[in-house]
Amino acid sequence: MMADNVIQPLDLKELSFQYAGKLLLRNEIMLNEPSFQQLLANNLLTGKKSIIQKNFHYQCQRCGNKNPHLFEKLPCQKCHHTHRYCRKCIEMGRVSECELLYYWNENEPNWSHHVDPCSWQGTLTVVQQKAAARIVNAVQKKEPELLVWAVCGAGKTEMLFPGITEALSTGKRICLATPRADVVRELLPRLQRAFQTVSIQALYGGSENKLGAAQLIIATTHQLLRYQEAFDVMIIDEIDAFPYHADKSLPYAAERAKKSESTTIYLTATPRKEHKKAMRRKKLPHIFVPVRFHGQPLPIPKKVMCHGLKRDLNNYYPPSAFLKWVKSRKNPKRQLLIFVPSITLAEKIKPFISMHLRKVGILLSEEKLQSVHASDVNREEKVQEFRAKEIFILITTTILERGVTFPSVDVAILDAGHDVFDEAALVQIAGRAGRSPEDPTGEVLFFHDGKTEAMVQAIDSINSMNKRGAFLK
Repeated sequence: MMADNVIQPLDLKELSFQYAGKLLLRNEIMLNEPSFQQLLANNLLTGKKSIIQKNFHYQCQRCGNKNPHLFEKLPCQKCHHTHRYCRKCIEMGRVSECELLYYWNENEPNWSHHVDPCSWQGTLTVVQQKAAARIVNAVQKKEPELLVWAVCGAGKTEMLFPGITEALSTGKRICLATPRADVVRELLPRLQRAFQTVSIQALYGGSENKLGAAQLIIATTHQLLRYQEAFDVMIIDEIDAFPYHADKSLPYAAERAKKSESTTIYLTATPRKEHKKAMRRKKLPHIFVPVRFHGQPLPIPKKVMCHGLKRDLNNYYPPSAFLKWVKSRKNPKRQLLIFVPSITLAEKIKPFISMHLRKVGILLSEEKLQSVHASDVNREEKVQEFRAKEIFILITTTILERGVTFPSVDVAILDAGHDVFDEAALVQIAGRAGRSPEDPTGEVLFFHDGKTEAMVQAIDSINSMNKRGAFLK
């Protein structure tokens, strides 16, 4: 093992792959101090202030935070002074006034020019081919932006393959960023199967590989805080999803992570008002895919009125209308996804659902009925077990509203009128059903105690998509 006071043999080519396009704290650079200082002396690494002051205001140079309430002071053990640090991005490691952020200052690496890198054997539909060709054109012409508006189950990932192939064949570096770690974990094996000769890495909180030095990166949007001028093609999945649309630091990081001459592809099934407005005004180029890959319409949610719903859920009782529906489902062999508005309800309603299902003749072992939420340490395992049909009923919060695919499920939302279920969330949740060509007609039910505008708009949006999709047939 290399001594801490000895300069390590430095492979500049390897270092360029590891650090080019990064913006890192000193403790994120895996070199001993003499080697690190040699890179600084040779101007291969350059440091810049992590927090700057301008016009009496402070700004974090990693996440862009300017909110004075999100800066605190802390005594520094190194210099024994008190320094400000940024609370906004503290989960990525503390950024403080006395520390620098470092970036690679040498030529960027030459990424491989792959010949026929795509090993996917599937076939795109005519509608998918049109969208894929538009994406390829944007990559070829280095168009700054393109939005792909595609319904849930349209096959957005597969539509990206030709564009990714084009980028890889011309030596470009690509990032596919998505708001949630669950989606990153699902995308990694799919892309590894589709691009078997390409270096691919997944970055998210808790991921084993932290280098982020591959030509194709799949990452949560938070991981982009560690990048600067890195990617020729930036693909941002689910731009309407929390937290991306609600956290200014994430678009800030995405903008900085791409190169000055690059292409950004936005993906969404439920564009926000500002995106629709930009498209109408021809300020945002876009392609629209209103039909699922199997050609069948999206399931239309049914509203089910439940008197006393709040009282029942406050006591963790499932509404009687829900139990009646479960007993009489059109296809009882389908798995069941039950969405609830809070973690507490997800955890505490589980035994009561099990008890009441037994009363209506549905007997399930404890292992077959589970709950999952963002704080669940077994979250990843439970999702995989549900996908493998080892779990039959899964109670979940909105963490599974998007980005995950199960072939044959019915969907129920308990308290669909709750504020957490806005129009986009309801459309996305409904989109979990009917995703397989073998079972394209899953049921979706909104159990509520008074319909909301979000529920009405979600159903109208799905009906509108189906009409537009039917027009293409």
